[in-house]
Amino acid sequence: MVASGDSYIYTRSDYQSTPIKQAPAPAASVVPDVHPVSNSTSTRQLSTTSGDYDNSNPHEVRKYLRTYGLTPPVVESFEVQAQRCLRLLAMKPTPLEKFQYLTHLKASNVHLFYRLLAGNVKELTPLIYTPTVGEACQRWHEIYTQPEGMYLSWDDRGNLHNIIQNWPHNVEITVLTDGSRILGLGDLGINGMGIPVGKLALYTACAGIRPDATLPLTLDLGTNNKALREDPLYMGSRREKVTAEEEKEFLDELMAALTDKWPGIVIQFEDFKNPFPALERYRNKYTCFNDDIQGTGAVILAGFMNAVKTSGIPVKDHRAIFLGAGSAGVGVAKQLVDFFVKEGLSEDEARRRFYIVDSNGLVTNDRGDKLAEHKLYFSRDDNQGRQYQSLSRLIEFVKPTILMGLSTIGGAFYRDIIERMARINARPIIFPLSNPSSKSECTFDEAIRYTDGRAIFASGSPFPSFEYGGKLLTPGQGNNMYVFPGIGLAAILSRAKHITSEMIYASAEALSNSLNEQERRDDWLYPDIRRIREVSVIVTRGVIRAAQRENMDREHSLRNLTDDQLDTYIKSRMYDPFREADLLGDEVRQLLNGVGGMTNGFQKHHL
Repeated sequence: MVASGDSYIYTRSDYQSTPIKQAPAPAASVVPDVHPVSNSTSTRQLSTTSGDYDNSNPHEVRKYLRTYGLTPPVVESFEVQAQRCLRLLAMKPTPLEKFQYLTHLKASNVHLFYRLLAGNVKELTPLIYTPTVGEACQRWHEIYTQPEGMYLSWDDRGNLHNIIQNWPHNVEITVLTDGSRILGLGDLGINGMGIPVGKLALYTACAGIRPDATLPLTLDLGTNNKALREDPLYMGSRREKVTAEEEKEFLDELMAALTDKWPGIVIQFEDFKNPFPALERYRNKYTCFNDDIQGTGAVILAGFMNAVKTSGIPVKDHRAIFLGAGSAGVGVAKQLVDFFVKEGLSEDEARRRFYIVDSNGLVTNDRGDKLAEHKLYFSRDDNQGRQYQSLSRLIEFVKPTILMGLSTIGGAFYRDIIERMARINARPIIFPLSNPSSKSECTFDEAIRYTDGRAIFASGSPFPSFEYGGKLLTPGQGNNMYVFPGIGLAAILSRAKHITSEMIYASAEALSNSLNEQERRDDWLYPDIRRIREVSVIVTRGVIRAAQRENMDREHSLRNLTDDQLDTYIKSRMYDPFREADLLGDEVRQLLNGVGGMTNGFQKHHL
């Protein structure tokens, strides 16, 4: 609050402070600057957290924000704003240019960005995340324009705690990557920043975590991508990737610094080349999880639960071939093992339902090569000395009901492979899960055509609907955005100590039960993505209840709520971009009502 004569100017940053006397205004009614240069750093805001210049703000709000006159005078409805945005988006000829436009929209008007995304989530998600984010990461060093998160380098070790003090907001959740395995595109170094940025945008859009409570974080620990290191535009350290031991040392310091700065912060690991050591090292010490391993496993498990129902085959009679033995493949397989166990099989019986294939063929004990530690769990000893390097031969040997692809080998499920699955099964379950779409093992129309329309299908990347036999068929997409936003929100609201395997399993179970009656009649494996906020509430509730059962929650007040009451509470805590202007308007009106006769002065000095 700033005094000028007998009148007062109220601003968002200082309306509760003591009035500061100023000299009378000159004849031209020019009001002196109320933010001295010396205080500029303390009032700094990241552009991505500001909705100050939203054309939907009424005039009194613009005066309060000191933006009156800096935007066109009309107060626009969201519908008009959306029409303009969609027209601008349509002018962009390529997905990458659309990605860049949406990035700038989020930076200049965050609430409008999320209103637009909420109304067009099915159409816009592929532009802000997979598959477009893959190209954006490949070209991050070419298209970079502004800060959207934090970069912490190997050379910063010993000083990480001080550096993260530069982030100007309270953080509830962070997504961090070292860029060493971005989607199926390999080591992209700090170009991988597009992944945390996009992922956290989905946390906000899908589960209502406030955008200014999120922190995209990229670790600059070097890159083994020689072409990037030698590119003059590359913005990361021009050194090879640090060793595993050095990475552990760095992460130890970082995890401690993050939780010291923001106690209770939820930490999500993303796109590390070898994510298992960090997950095992930190999962029982911090509130953290790895979406590549656990989120992917949960969302595929949810689709699998519904696929099993659709197939009509008892759970105990299913057998699965997994093409791809990386972190995602093994993570998914382990989640499915849990499902088989819960359905009555022993762990060993469940484990033996899975045949894991890597670049050298079926993973076996007697193959003659040294297996990575994470593959040992599924290594076979019943191959009778025979090694299977051909996927088609393995299908004939195993007679699988399920074929899953996490190989990042585009087209690996070619016509003969799919037709073999169709000969063995009345309703073959085919899940080509690799991202981006160029890496998908097969397309939806291929799976449908080569099985005579009988395939039970889910993919990792989006595919269009396909008309077959006079019926328009819609593919399932095992998109992690169905579960990770709810996992994160549940951990925040319940103040979870850790994120356990049971909590991850609960997210899958909740997702599988979130389909409405029409979706079940149409044999969908996943709910309509346009219902994602509703689905996230269901997933959040399921994860909170699991945390409570395991005594992992620190917010015990939620235990006394019924499911309906808990749903209401979850919704009340979700950021709603449509309400932001109204909330700010209410704040201004309450302020003006509180100062009574000073209102005229407020208006005068803002016009």
